[in-house]
Amino acid sequence: MGQTLVIGASTNPGRYSNIAIRRLVENHVETTAFGISRGTVSGIQITDNLDNFQNIDTVTLYLNPKRQKEYYQKIVDLKPRRVIFNPGTENPEFQEILSKEGIEVQEACTLVLLATGQY
Repeated sequence: MGQTLVIGASTNPGRYSNIAIRRLVENHVETTAFGISRGTVSGIQITDNLDNFQNIDTVTLYLNPKRQKEYYQKIVDLKPRRVIFNPGTENPEFQEILSKEGIEVQEACTLVLLATGQY
């Protein structure tokens, strides 16, 4: 399994993005993280710059659709195999853009996928 990039990462332990980072690490998934504030979760550095990521297999989104818009092109340029739209992040406009680029779109909960062995 390739590297997962959590977009919308937070150091707040109550946020789902934070829980996702912890669960990904617990499940031995190579994990990187991007958020508006830097920090560390389970040994994973959260960076505030999307330009330095490479070899991303999966992007898991924790940004609402309005906040996603400014990242459309940067995410497409990462050329991930798939993008997971977690609950509340569903975005038909962006999903169509990704599909046209040949990127798999998945509306799912990363935490449920991990818990059920479907990640």
